[in-house]
Amino acid sequence: MREPVVAGSFYHLDEGSLRRQIEACMLSHPLGPGRVSQGEFKVAVVPHAGYEYSGPVAAWVYASLPRANYVVLGPNHTGLGERFSVMKSGVWKTPFGRVGIHEEFSSMLLERCPILKHDLLAHYREHSIEVQLPFIQYRYGSDFKIVPISILNEIPDETLLNACELIARSVFEVMERTGGEWVVIATTDFSHYVPQEVAEENDSFVIEAILKLRAREFFARIVERSVSVCGFAPVAVAIFLAKMLKLKEGKLLKYATSGDVTGEKDSVVGYASITFGE
Repeated sequence: MREPVVAGSFYHLDEGSLRRQIEACMLSHPLGPGRVSQGEFKVAVVPHAGYEYSGPVAAWVYASLPRANYVVLGPNHTGLGERFSVMKSGVWKTPFGRVGIHEEFSSMLLERCPILKHDLLAHYREHSIEVQLPFIQYRYGSDFKIVPISILNEIPDETLLNACELIARSVFEVMERTGGEWVVIATTDFSHYVPQEVAEENDSFVIEAILKLRAREFFARIVERSVSVCGFAPVAVAIFLAKMLKLKEGKLLKYATSGDVTGEKDSVVGYASITFGE
């Protein structure tokens, strides 16, 4: 059992309050999508800050989320555990209930990808994957399974890029073998604690490479402007997977910053929701 660690801080702890919080992000918040629909995308990028700040942006993906099982890739902010880790069995708990891990997929993935390790510690205190689950549960109850993959952030260099491509290739091959409907969700926030105009300019610069499915250019642009993208490795995996799935260029559904929520624009964090469809 992986207990929730940011319930009550990043999102509401009470089930009813959490449901209302997510409904507001989707249906009534001025930065949200204002609707719930049925999308057809296979890969998505979403933020992972507190719902008060990034929830309305994340809602753009989750309001049109297809029913499936989900590979969820998040950065390891804590530094604990393995560099590339999968939790291969068990359940994740949220205020909405329990979400099971797809054990067959996870076991096959570990067999196929030598750099991935089964590890609990990397997931124990990490919030980036956890905050995605209530959104999915809001749409589909607990009638789905996940494969949680955590990647420790280091330098966005060629070595890490090659590792991301290996993980993507392995996920792609297991998806092909297991069949069924799968959606890959990579989570990142973009610029951290810079003025609004700097965040908007730099984030647009790196998001352009994501939309064009150019992983190497994405890394190069991060380095060129020292953009503090915290989930660059999960996003690179998502880019490689989208190309392997022969998906079209990405669609930016929504970009906003914490300053758009609070009005304080001297020091903001950037958020984006992006999808890749057939």
